[in-house]
Amino acid sequence: MRISSKVECGIISLVDICIYSNNSVVTVINISTRQNISAKYLEQILPQLRQADIIRSVKGSHGGYVLTRPAEKITLRDVIDALDRTVLEDYSGKENSRIADVVSECVWCKMTAYMQNFTDSVTLRDIADRLEADGPAQPMYYI
Repeated sequence: MRISSKVECGIISLVDICIYSNNSVVTVINISTRQNISAKYLEQILPQLRQADIIRSVKGSHGGYVLTRPAEKITLRDVIDALDRTVLEDYSGKENSRIADVVSECVWCKMTAYMQNFTDSVTLRDIADRLEADGPAQPMYYI
């Protein structure tokens, strides 16, 4: 299964906000710099997450983004559905044969259900906790 870069960058930016917010806002420039994602690309993604009520924007010279609820209440499914509804939608193929109907029922429908359940069980807090357990990223030195 392939996830679009929009969904991947959305998840990365939300985990960044989760980790670096510390009761203050996180700016697009900071996310862009830390995660090596284009600020212009983030400016296309973050409004969709705001419309889905996952983040809220703070206006002004010290503006940026914060999560609208605790990270343990935001699931990967929330994020994926906000950015690309087609990823986890119920499979409804238009089969024209009995074999295709059975394949759909036995494989695609079950796979979709598994992915929906899995993404419902993983939260932003789970990912942030894993990152924090691994410790700070070690800088790479080149000679």
